[in-house]
Amino acid sequence: MSTPQDSTEREGTRINKYIAHAGVCSRRDADRLVEQGRVKIDGDTVTEHGTRVYEGQTVRVDGEEVYPLEFEYILLNKPKDTISTTDDPRGRQTVLDAIGVPADNPSGLFPVGRLDRNTTGVLLVTNDGDLAHRLMHPRYEIPKIYYVRAQDRVKPHQLDRLERGVQLDDGDAAADQVAYLDPQTKTDIALELHEGRNRQIRRMMEALGHDIVQLERAKYASLTSGRLQRGEWRRLEPHEVRELYNRVDLTP
Repeated sequence: MSTPQDSTEREGTRINKYIAHAGVCSRRDADRLVEQGRVKIDGDTVTEHGTRVYEGQTVRVDGEEVYPLEFEYILLNKPKDTISTTDDPRGRQTVLDAIGVPADNPSGLFPVGRLDRNTTGVLLVTNDGDLAHRLMHPRYEIPKIYYVRAQDRVKPHQLDRLERGVQLDDGDAAADQVAYLDPQTKTDIALELHEGRNRQIRRMMEALGHDIVQLERAKYASLTSGRLQRGEWRRLEPHEVRELYNRVDLTP
């Protein structure tokens, strides 16, 4: 009796999926690599998107051998003073440092999107390029909830402005929902976005004359920090990974 693994080995793996599973890039970008003649199988340049890779074959991208990685999915409650990159030439702590990844990063992990240095909270770190690409693509409108603490009280009409939209230097920006976290002090608000522009919330608040004292991402897609303290991390459960895949119409 044949097994699913036997079937996969006979049928092979599409070259774009193979490259994506190697952590090189998304499947769409892998197709571009093929179009540019930068992919070879057993020394022969790949010319068709539908080309399949079979067990025992060697794949090279730009002359470097690549092979599928075991996917990892890590949820970090990002602390302050931490850079959302894989390395920093100035020697500052990165999110990979925070989860103890070796300097050579053998698994090819990277953060999905960015939180600026002093923004804390939920951050996904993975080597699944296909999933990461879709989570960050505007088409899928991944919701993100932030807790914002302003220096001064945020007035009710300013909450309305945040939902209607404020003018930024790169166009109008509006929150999907805004509400007070503490109606008494009115300095703490919850704000939901599906966009992900650089420093968007800080710039939106600045446009209303507010300085932010503290900014935390409380939710990304279906992920929350839960019991994780600042700087702590955990691996995602299988059902959490499936939920992310479902959100972006991706088949494992």
